[in-house]
Amino acid sequence: MKKERILITGGAGFLGSHLCDRFIQEGLHVIAMDNLITGDVSNIEHLFKHPDFEFYHHDVSTFVHVPGELKYILHFASPASPIDYLKIPIQTLKVGSLGIHNLLGLARVKKSRILIASTSEVYGDPLVHPQPEDYYGNVNPVGPRGVYDEAKRFQEAMTMAYHTYHNLDTRIVRIFNTYGPRMRLNDGRVLPAFIGQALRGEDLTVFGDGSQTRSFCYVADQVEGIFRLLMSDYSFPVNIGNPDEITIMQFAEEIIKLTGTKQKIISRPLPQDDPKQRQPDITKAKELLGWTPKVSRAEGLKITYDYFKSLPREVLFQRDYKNFEKYVR
Repeated sequence: MKKERILITGGAGFLGSHLCDRFIQEGLHVIAMDNLITGDVSNIEHLFKHPDFEFYHHDVSTFVHVPGELKYILHFASPASPIDYLKIPIQTLKVGSLGIHNLLGLARVKKSRILIASTSEVYGDPLVHPQPEDYYGNVNPVGPRGVYDEAKRFQEAMTMAYHTYHNLDTRIVRIFNTYGPRMRLNDGRVLPAFIGQALRGEDLTVFGDGSQTRSFCYVADQVEGIFRLLMSDYSFPVNIGNPDEITIMQFAEEIIKLTGTKQKIISRPLPQDDPKQRQPDITKAKELLGWTPKVSRAEGLKITYDYFKSLPREVLFQRDYKNFEKYVR
């Protein structure tokens, strides 16, 4: 019997690689596509010898061709951390505009169901808390974060346009802070930043007074939510995240306790448009998908910390992890 095939863009990234694993386990033939600007083949090299896995080194901002049938398409290609999208803003906007247009067109030709990865950043610096899907957000389109926030908002609009006018079978997941093994240690996001500083014996850097909040979801829970949404019949955005909210200062203290280090917590100015609160309202995910996160933060942090501790020393102290200049246009 011929296996169903799925295309996962951004497949060599943190979340994309875990999705590759999941759909291999589900018995699908997985095609991962990535241009490796922020992804890393080390995340998927364990799959290279698997008979139901293929890797395409390709930028989805250019024409995308995949021969044969595709049952599903997951669009996860995008820089996702501030250090990425501040360094490569044009590519961030391209993958959220040209990239989504190419993939929606591919889905239409192949008659595929397509799920796109949106983000809690579509809510911007929210004035509603927690954030439900019917909140339209408080976003600065010309601020430094606008290249990412507006790329994702455009993705959602384009996806719904294809759903409405071409009757395309679409899904939209709004992803809140997710963590776990395969995150880049120095990618600028708060969790790997804190753990990296602790492992290097540096003081932990908190921006602002640390009263801003985040809600962290372990990657296995996130993947389960995405899988359930893909298999559902719901076409509008759904929040997938852990509503267990914590301040950044409390989180820094948790990391110090976890790592057993003696570092101080130091403050730096809060970046422009940095969200003061971030907590998902997951009522829809509960009601429509029967999904709630299962992994506690204490359990997930221990697994993640053990992963980071196992990395080679040169990775721990690597600062400029990618040479972006050759990609800048």
